[in-house]
Amino acid sequence: MAEVSTKKKVSKKKSVRKSASQPREVFIVDGSRTPFLKAKGKPGPFAAADLALGCARPLMARQSFDLDALDEVIMGCVMPGPDEANIARVVALRLGCDQHIPAWTVQRNCASGLQAIDSAAKDIILGRADLVLAGGVESMSHAPILLNNTMVTWLGAWAASKTIPQRLSTLGQLRARHFKPIIGLLRGLTDPVVGLSMGQTAENLAYRFNISRQQMDDFAVRSHLRLAAAQEQQLLNEVEAIYDTRGHFYDLDDGVRADSSVEKLAKLRPVFDRPFGLVTAGNSAQITDGAAMLILASGEAVKKYNLSVMGKINDAHWAGLAPEQMGLGPVHAITPLLKRNKLSLDDIDYWEINEAFAAQVLGCLAAWEDKAYCKTELGLSAPLGPLDQEKLNIHGGGISLGHPVGASGARIVLHVLQTLKQNNKRKGIASLCIGGGQGGAMFLECA
Repeated sequence: MAEVSTKKKVSKKKSVRKSASQPREVFIVDGSRTPFLKAKGKPGPFAAADLALGCARPLMARQSFDLDALDEVIMGCVMPGPDEANIARVVALRLGCDQHIPAWTVQRNCASGLQAIDSAAKDIILGRADLVLAGGVESMSHAPILLNNTMVTWLGAWAASKTIPQRLSTLGQLRARHFKPIIGLLRGLTDPVVGLSMGQTAENLAYRFNISRQQMDDFAVRSHLRLAAAQEQQLLNEVEAIYDTRGHFYDLDDGVRADSSVEKLAKLRPVFDRPFGLVTAGNSAQITDGAAMLILASGEAVKKYNLSVMGKINDAHWAGLAPEQMGLGPVHAITPLLKRNKLSLDDIDYWEINEAFAAQVLGCLAAWEDKAYCKTELGLSAPLGPLDQEKLNIHGGGISLGHPVGASGARIVLHVLQTLKQNNKRKGIASLCIGGGQGGAMFLECA
């Protein structure tokens, strides 16, 4: 028998230096995203991995370093397809990364993309990495439809049936209830602990802070009009056109309604609390497919490869709260972030707070102005005050763009940096509410 070599192939990559006593700075070098494509009742043209590659390939192609210089690839994704287990690894290998470059996937519901960036930042701070490709992806139109347990049990009995009489007997037990599917997307958007859908938690906030249907619809219309204006003025230069296998191309977020109006939205019926609720499809985030990827670098990598820099990550914070009030997550994540960095709401030049629901964002703004909430829930002696909405989601948000849950956190980090650069401003915060009762926020500074 031929001798089998026991020698392992040694990576030629230079080892990353150990962390110093002083934490290292984390820079965001560049980023891209795909257009966000609205789900239209059937699987969309792109699987999740294809979307990630659609923005990662042009992003990496314009860099001054080779793919082999990457230390790792980290991606957020909530519902990868059956052929996308550890989707970050699938994407890394298809991208052309050397097999010795590790890749891993994170899942923190709506903030999975933000978690990927935070995880990359911590590895750079600790000296474990110098260059990381990080971001998030979701193809919500490809969310699975599952067999129920009754059908799974029947299939097991069918497989165990060996003789013709056994099979006839098993076949006779098949009933209509066996074919009732489990809609993965609906189950995924429902909190299993408190038994509420995400839309029902938004209804809770509307009731708690007395937010009217008119206010929600006004907010939704503004989101659409802001996105339409940004597209017309070509301000979304982080978007990369993508092509499907039939030669069709997609270069714009296609959920935008430039003709949106309060009058049109007023005709929509409530979805989550019929017939008396206030949250409708029109004032909620759209079900969408999309991806966003960013390159994070240490100061050493910036110098070594002579990289231009978009900005840097100054701080991040994660918080937990009651699942039935999950929409207030940004309040609980941002408030300690501001306090730790000795900042007020007015000190931030631009905000990206993900628009899961109009009621949810408006609830956050109301909470900061509510004396009782600030005292009992946030431990503040006085309200934090109003947030200037002219600084908030100035090019639209989840209501007009859509909210591919694994990608949104990465998108808002990328876009707040783009907005700061376009307007010659410095400080920005990106934040999301998170299903299950959490919030995440990241404090960014433009270069």
